[in-house]
Amino acid sequence: MPTRAEEAALVRRGLALAWLIVVWDVLEGGVAVTAGLAAQSIALVGFGIDSAIEVFAAAVVIWQLRGGAQARMRPALRLIALSFYVLAAYVAFESARDLITQDKAGESLVGVILNIVALAVMVPVAIAQQRTGRALGNPVLSAQANETWLSNYLSLSLLAGLGLNITVGWWWADPLVALIVAGLAAKSGHEAWEESRSHRPADTD
Repeated sequence: MPTRAEEAALVRRGLALAWLIVVWDVLEGGVAVTAGLAAQSIALVGFGIDSAIEVFAAAVVIWQLRGGAQARMRPALRLIALSFYVLAAYVAFESARDLITQDKAGESLVGVILNIVALAVMVPVAIAQQRTGRALGNPVLSAQANETWLSNYLSLSLLAGLGLNITVGWWWADPLVALIVAGLAAKSGHEAWEESRSHRPADTD
């Protein structure tokens, strides 16, 4: 177990990482949605919406680390789960429509660059979050680390879809990858909902 001084330092690190995620995802989400709409890329728009979910989850971490969110952990986890379900439904519907109507997305070099930069920034953040959460024994911070890893997986999936669209003109790669994004979002929503079952409304710090 960490000493009181070590625990305080770990909490400060956890807060700094959470604030970094808030700032980064606000910028990332704005660029992703703008680029996605310009290129008519539903996968890229979905990635931007996922950034908003990341901001919400990071806000929960900040709230909890400052000492007062444990009693509200159950509703917070359920709100995160519902957000993921909404994302999954939206992306799945739009992806299926694009595949059926063959609505081709335009090329998005901005989207490719954004996801490369996102991986360079957020992979080290996810690793640091995991280590900090483990050292603190804090499941909230560890859960946020898992969400950051999901965002990294989405970046890799999007790079594959956007790259294939740009290099070989496989327009269907974008909605196909978007369906994978929808599946991952639904899976994360289910996991968050199940996690909420272990947090009773009467729980206190």
